[in-house]
Amino acid sequence: MKNPMYEVASLLLEKLLLLAHVKLCSAGPGAEEEEEKRAGCYDPTHFQRGDLLEVPRTLFVHFGIYLGDNRVAHMMPDILPAFSDEPRQIQRVVTNKRLVLGVIARLASIRVDTVEDFAYGGSILVNHMDRAFQNQVLGGEEAARRAEKLVGAAAYSLLWNNCEHFVTYCRYGSAVSFQTDKFCETVKMIIRDQRSVLASVLLGLASVLCLGLAPSTTLPTIIIPFFLWMAG
Repeated sequence: MKNPMYEVASLLLEKLLLLAHVKLCSAGPGAEEEEEKRAGCYDPTHFQRGDLLEVPRTLFVHFGIYLGDNRVAHMMPDILPAFSDEPRQIQRVVTNKRLVLGVIARLASIRVDTVEDFAYGGSILVNHMDRAFQNQVLGGEEAARRAEKLVGAAAYSLLWNNCEHFVTYCRYGSAVSFQTDKFCETVKMIIRDQRSVLASVLLGLASVLCLGLAPSTTLPTIIIPFFLWMAG
């Protein structure tokens, strides 16, 4: 007979591995199709004003709008605008600490950097999302002007107002994020899995029986996943 605790641990590990492999910023529909031509270098002659640029990262894809003259407008989480409006300070490279605090505080800045700083060593994909927005692509000049008007401090949400929302609004007139859609679908899939509810129940009972925790403390670990599963 299998050990229930072993099964719970295996299930949780499976879920964590699944989430770890989900890209928060998917390239959207057609991502598995043949890739568009990537810019092999950061020569500005590869781009036109209003182009939507993508830079794949390890767990996400970063987006920006090319403004011309080797400049890219892009949104980055940043806590500094909450404490200073000095352009020289804000324009400095965003450190990891500034970025993480920006995510927590839900603050960002739409900034203009060089193509090199925007790419940060990654390869650049140009207008790859156009296939998902047929007949909705705005003119390059219109996209660039929209981006320029939004430069400055902005509200930020990892799921509801991120760099992808910014560029899709500028180039297609509609702020959407395929990364959010994919992440939410993955979460729904996990919630709908009956084994997740079972794992929560077993963990709750183990906490009461083995660790001596009060039922009032562990009860939410049983009830909340159950209702989420039923709602899903």
